Amino acid sequence: MALQSKMTVYAALVGVVALMGGIFYYGNLDTVQIEQVEIELTNVELRDVDTINNQAKFDVTFLVKNPGDKTFTVPLIGYQLYGDGILLGSGQYSTVDIAMPGRATFLPGAEIPLKNVFVLEKSEVNSEIYQDAIENRITSFSAEGSITTQSAWMTIDKEFKTGF
Repeated sequence: MALQSKMTVYAALVGVVALMGGIFYYGNLDTVQIEQVEIELTNVELRDVDTINNQAKFDVTFLVKNPGDKTFTVPLIGYQLYGDGILLGSGQYSTVDIAMPGRATFLPGAEIPLKNVFVLEKSEVNSEIYQDAIENRITSFSAEGSITTQSAWMTIDKEFKTGF
């Protein structure tokens, strides 16, 4: 009787491990699909200049595309913004504090613009670059960083480089 009960316990453990392996395999099927995310910097527009604090605020818009077959959300885009090839600073689009069902949903084939406010500090850049930025004399903008995509089963970080 003792041998039979040991076999039952071993069979149950093997079954649990197999079930966990199946769940892990199924969860990783999303990886290839959500890695296909495409991101493009489409607009950088001066919003406001605060002469008291020596800051300029810009509206930065990224167009995020889902060419894959799996639905996902974007909780985080961390980026460094360049103007005419010169680093202006770092910015971040974040919806990490919003529950997954409340975020923008990227269905297959969806293209959604995500906007963020970028703050340029005069003390962090050359005064000539700051002046060019607030007088709209910067002719090209680019960004590089990392975008985080999240499905029900998987979270992926992907590096990007984009400009206009």
